Amino acid sequence: MPVRVAVIVGSGLERLALLQDVTAKAMETPYGSPSAEVRIGRIGTTEVAYLARHGPGHAVPPHRINHRANVWALKELGVRRILGTSSVGSLKKDLRPGSLVVPHDYLCLWDLPTFFDEKVVHATPQLDEAVRRAALIATRKARVRVRGRAVYAQTRGPRLETKAEIRLLKDYADVVGMTMASEATLAAELGLGYACLCTVDNYAHGIAARPLSFEQILEGARRNAEKVAALLPGILRELAAKGNV
Repeated sequence: MPVRVAVIVGSGLERLALLQDVTAKAMETPYGSPSAEVRIGRIGTTEVAYLARHGPGHAVPPHRINHRANVWALKELGVRRILGTSSVGSLKKDLRPGSLVVPHDYLCLWDLPTFFDEKVVHATPQLDEAVRRAALIATRKARVRVRGRAVYAQTRGPRLETKAEIRLLKDYADVVGMTMASEATLAAELGLGYACLCTVDNYAHGIAARPLSFEQILEGARRNAEKVAALLPGILRELAAKGNV
């Protein structure tokens, strides 16, 4: 039977043992290899395809992630909906590190990958309301505060953003990261529902008085990963209960 829901995990979560009854599947796509083997198993009571976007040991930097291979591989497995998890920086002083966010929209002023290099196809980018709603309901049932209206701005890694870039972005977005817009756009092109649960792991460059190093940002992501891991079974159960898996 095809697996219908996938989880693409980011910083901190790839090191956690979240799956039960696991089988690993090495895959090749027309766009090359995914970041890692797709692992199929259960999170709670829900069967999922599980993919670490940065590969084993967080070895793949954001600008080298093969998003096309990642999303295509999940589609080949029969996946219909994808929940991403992602580490982000806050563009607002009142959105503090440690917060959870489920974006409702996104922007990207940098280049985005596409499956349509050879023909004109205008896919409408959007985030899936069924996945968003499941994430919000399950998180609130767990009595964890979450912001359900936020715009995600994607920049291109591996460097962090300049203060000037952050001054521009903060007037139009709430959080900044390097991966979600790519995944959401490619999923939309293939007709897959996608949404993301983001952990705010730091203030973006210039929002707070003291900038953080990349190592400090990763440490924040690792701390928040435990919180997300505890929420995943409930989110997936909520998604399945509404007939969306």
